[in-house]
Amino acid sequence: MKARYFEDFQAGQVVEFGGVSVGADELQAFAEHYDPQPIHVDAAAAAVSPFGGLIASGWQTAALTMRMLLDHFVDATNSLGSPGIGRLSWPLPVRPGDQLRVRVHVRAARRSQTKPDRGLVTLDVETLNARGDVVMRAEDWIAILRVRNPSPTLTPESRAQP
Repeated sequence: MKARYFEDFQAGQVVEFGGVSVGADELQAFAEHYDPQPIHVDAAAAAVSPFGGLIASGWQTAALTMRMLLDHFVDATNSLGSPGIGRLSWPLPVRPGDQLRVRVHVRAARRSQTKPDRGLVTLDVETLNARGDVVMRAEDWIAILRVRNPSPTLTPESRAQP
């Protein structure tokens, strides 16, 4: 992926990308380590649950989404991490065999008032299955380096000087 800086994120931008398949073995292995509820690890128990079968942990869906964001949208080299996320929901379950992709809407991009080398990008992230159903929604904030890492002593006018 080409290097992406703060200036590459424009409010209103919408991008879709990704494509990852969720296998039953991977689903169960993740859940055994991190979210060992019967609906994630026990096919027989999951079959008689309200879900009617195994479903992925929401945290696995979030992790897969993060991976797709880094592979296709956020340049990991220029990302300075995230101060957190806002709302997070899983409106529909992810099932074994589901093919997931991500749709990102850049809600806002603002330069930092205190750290001139970066900006903060606010994203509305949706993870979708192959049918186009939203299986996860999240509000995410990511700090991103600016193209030019201005010194606090330089003004925009002085940077324009040759």
